[in-house]
Amino acid sequence: MSEVNRQWILKDRPTDLVGPEHFEWKEGEVPEPGDGEVLIRTLYFSFDPTQRGWLHTEASYVPPVQIGEPMRAGAIGQVVKSKNPEFSEGDYIQGTLSWQDYVVTDGSGPFPLQKLSTDYPLTYNMSVFGLTSLTAYFGLLEVGEMKEGDVVLISGAAGATGSAAGQIAKNKGAKQIVGIAGGAEKCKWLVEEGGFDAAIDYKSDDIAAKIAELCPEGVDVYFDNVGGPSLDAALLNLAMGARVVVCGGISSGYSGWAVPEGPKNYMQLILKAAKMEGFLVLNYMDKLPQAIADLGAWHQAGTFKVPEHLVEGLEHAPETLQGLFTGKNIGKAILKVTDSNV
Repeated sequence: MSEVNRQWILKDRPTDLVGPEHFEWKEGEVPEPGDGEVLIRTLYFSFDPTQRGWLHTEASYVPPVQIGEPMRAGAIGQVVKSKNPEFSEGDYIQGTLSWQDYVVTDGSGPFPLQKLSTDYPLTYNMSVFGLTSLTAYFGLLEVGEMKEGDVVLISGAAGATGSAAGQIAKNKGAKQIVGIAGGAEKCKWLVEEGGFDAAIDYKSDDIAAKIAELCPEGVDVYFDNVGGPSLDAALLNLAMGARVVVCGGISSGYSGWAVPEGPKNYMQLILKAAKMEGFLVLNYMDKLPQAIADLGAWHQAGTFKVPEHLVEGLEHAPETLQGLFTGKNIGKAILKVTDSNV
């Protein structure tokens, strides 16, 4: 076991795009667990837009990360030492940890530690069965009430949640699935590998006109990860009784809780007798077993694949987080810290 614990500490709260300048690299001693605690060696970190929200001073469903604290993140790790009877040395676990080599925790919190199976690659717990896939599942099927024969439009479609939502829609019998993404490479991936019927490049296409062309009878479910102009364009192209699922607002960079200047076309919700609803995946944990069963069955059948954008090295954590907001990744962004060490 290494005698050094490397950390990324929050130095300043970003007011706009988050970046390496907001964090400070530190090295210290490896901590020791107390009674009821475990010492975990981190193996993988998950990168999610919600992390940007944790850098605000306002609390949401979890308290904000404090200045001087290691940056919080979803993580997979391995127990190195245990003074908690629920965990043993060598156990693989998943939970909310922080950007450092070693973390001491009692395993509690909004996302308590869970032991992981080794029947499939560990990273599948962040991609195939991860929170982004579960967010897509519950957002599309519970909030969006997607049914067979629906026309589904998804923004941020090449990201982890968007790409999962598209494939779930396909497995559930959507009539047509259209994705909005940035750049020709991502749009090509959506159609050739992601299972989408068509793609709209927000960098070069007139989004509203393209939606109208591709979906002449309107959009039944719009799964929104972006907000901003994409949301306004989608609102202009809703079918009667449409459902708009508000999953995220990545176009804002999550630099503030209020999405700037929008939505402008919300009156379309009245004209089309539509609804628009936000949600938290935590509200659907009672339905988790069915979601895991469905995702697993589709994955085994080859109809649900979540690409993993893997970065190696703890030193790259801040720039990997920034990449979520600058369109650097296709699929799920994961950082590998080290291999199994027990």
